[in-house]
Amino acid sequence: MVQSPKKESYRNRKGVISQNVLAACNFDLEFIYVLSGWEGSAHDSKVLQDALTRRINRLQVPEGKYYLVDCGFANRRNFLATLRSTRYHLQEFRGEGSDLANQNELFNVRHSHLRNVIERIFGIFKSPFLIFKSAPPFSFKTQAEMVLACAALHNFLRKKCRSDEFCSDEDEENENQTLEGNENQTLDESGIEENFETQEQERENARKWRATIAANMWRDATNTGSQI
Repeated sequence: MVQSPKKESYRNRKGVISQNVLAACNFDLEFIYVLSGWEGSAHDSKVLQDALTRRINRLQVPEGKYYLVDCGFANRRNFLATLRSTRYHLQEFRGEGSDLANQNELFNVRHSHLRNVIERIFGIFKSPFLIFKSAPPFSFKTQAEMVLACAALHNFLRKKCRSDEFCSDEDEENENQTLEGNENQTLDESGIEENFETQEQERENARKWRATIAANMWRDATNTGSQI
């Protein structure tokens, strides 16, 4: 339900008119941040940058914490992405001859296991809210707000009804599906984050951070004889 002059910007890579929704969740399958309303063609990193710099409804990373993100996002401090050009999807690590070969593969398989929670939460989310399985006949503004309202309802149901009786099939399906594929900061008086690193410095520091995590994982797994 987008006006004709704007339709092309809302057309995603599959050719469908859509909105781009950024979501973060915890391991209890609850949404902790949702940003809706971006054009379907918008790149994930652009949506994330908007979320980090908004004055209202800004995504904040707790001190000493980070988010797991997929390959659509850049690897940054506080946003830990998968290692490219390395096996990642869970089914690639199953079956005979699929033993982990190095620290990068160990990092990716553990990352994949943990990040699978975001796949599961969307499977659960779409199960009771069937309106999202088709384009609802409302204005785009209303459609964007519906995402936020239903995310709040989802969290309420998670807290009050933990049986998951309506979503067990979705959970099993998403467990086996293919998974697709911030910096030293201070707050100024207006609440907007200031970044004192160049983008190249940030990328290099983030690469070293991820490499250190992978190396520590591999060392501990080698010492204990358990990799996953």
